[in-house]
Amino acid sequence: MEKDLSIEIRDIGKRYRIGVAERSDTLRDVITNGTAKLGHALSGKRSPHLTSQYVWALRHVSFEVKKGTALGIIGRNGAGKSTLLKILSRVTDPTEGQGELRGRVGSLLEVGTGFHAELSGRENIYLNGAILGMTKKEIDSRFDQIVDFSEIGQYIDTPVKRYSSGMYLRLAFAVAAHLEPEILVVDEVLAVGDADFQRKCLGKMSDVAGEGRTVLFVSHNMSAIQRLTQECLVLDKGQVLMRGPSEQAVDFYLNRGLSKLGERFWEADEVPLNTKPFQPLGIRVLDKEGTVSDSVRSVDPITIEIEYRLEEAVTGLRVGYYLYTTRGEPVFTSFDTDSEESFGQYPVRQAGTWRSRCVIPAHTLNEGRFVLGINASSYGIRRYFQDDQALSFSVDASGGAGTHWPEPRPGSVRPVLDWQIEKTE
Repeated sequence: MEKDLSIEIRDIGKRYRIGVAERSDTLRDVITNGTAKLGHALSGKRSPHLTSQYVWALRHVSFEVKKGTALGIIGRNGAGKSTLLKILSRVTDPTEGQGELRGRVGSLLEVGTGFHAELSGRENIYLNGAILGMTKKEIDSRFDQIVDFSEIGQYIDTPVKRYSSGMYLRLAFAVAAHLEPEILVVDEVLAVGDADFQRKCLGKMSDVAGEGRTVLFVSHNMSAIQRLTQECLVLDKGQVLMRGPSEQAVDFYLNRGLSKLGERFWEADEVPLNTKPFQPLGIRVLDKEGTVSDSVRSVDPITIEIEYRLEEAVTGLRVGYYLYTTRGEPVFTSFDTDSEESFGQYPVRQAGTWRSRCVIPAHTLNEGRFVLGINASSYGIRRYFQDDQALSFSVDASGGAGTHWPEPRPGSVRPVLDWQIEKTE
C-alpha cells in the first residue's frame, strides 16, 4: 500500500442470505439440523435449508482514497452504500476481496453505534476511546471538547439508554469526530439531528478534512455532498458506476439514476423486503393535458401521481412526496392526508391497488430541474417505504411571472402574487 493512501479496496464483495437464517443454539440443534440435511441428501430430496436465496449487496468494488481526501458515496436506497461503510469500519467482513486501511477508523453508522446502553455518556466516551486504542490521558485531554460539542453536559452521567435519538446522535458524533481518528466514516445518520446540529456536524467534518484526515460521507443531501467532499463514488446495485469530482458525480447520478421520461416504476429488487404490506408501483409527472412528461411549464398546473399496492389493510397510512432541487435543497413536502377531510375519510385503507394524486398549482415552481422523493408511513408508528431520489423532472418558466425582465430570477418558486399599486399623493 502506498504511503499517501489511507484506504485501498480490491474487488470487495458482500453476500447476504435472504430470509431467516437457521439457528443452532444447542448441540441437539446442531445434530438435528445435520441429520435432517443428511437424510435429504440420501433420499435425493432437496433440503429446505438449501433453497435459501442470496443477494449480493456489493460486488467487484475497488477504489483507493488518498490521505486528507473527503470522499462522498452516493446512490439510491439499496445501492450498497451502508454495507460498504460497515465493511470499512470492520462491523462486518466481506464475502470476497480484501482491503487495507491505514490508521484508526472513527465510525458513525447508526445512532449509538458502539455505545453500551447501560453505561453513562461519560463511560461510553472512555469506552469508545479505548476501542480506538487511545490512552486515558489522551481521552481526558479531549473530554471537555466532546461534551461541549454534544451540548448534553447536563446528562453526561445518565445511562445512554435514557437518551433520545437526538441526544444519542449528538454524543456519538462528538465522540467519533473528536477522538481524532485518521479516517472518519459518517453515514446518513446525521438526518436524525436538528438543522442547527447538522450544520455544526458538517462544519466539524470540513475541519477534520482540512486537518489532513480522511472523511467518507454518505448522504442523500446533494448540497452537503458537494460542499463537503472533493470526489464522489456513485454506487448502483452494489457496483461502482463512476468516480469523479463531486459536481460531475452528482450530475451523473441525478441524470443517469433517475428516469428522464417523467415516470418511474420500481423493480422487485429495488424494493426492500421489509416494506410489506406496502408495495410501491410507480410515480409520474403529468402536464396540463394529463400526459406523462419529463418537462412541464411553470404557468400550467403540474400533477404528481403515485401508485401502490397494499397486501392487507393498513391503518393511518399517509403517502406523499418530498420536492427537492437537484442540489438537495428542500422546496416543500406534501402528504395525501394533510387535510383534515382526507385524514378523516381514510383512517384505514383496505388491501388492493391505490393511486394518490395531487396538483401543484400553476405559477408555483421556478425554472430548473427538481427531484421527487416518495414516502409511505403511518405517522409515529412505522415507515413502510422511502426513496429520496424517486424521479426528476424539469420546469420551463417561459411566460411566467417577471419573464419580460431579462435577468434570471433566483429561488425555487415563482409565484404570481396580488400586488396593489396606488398613488398616495
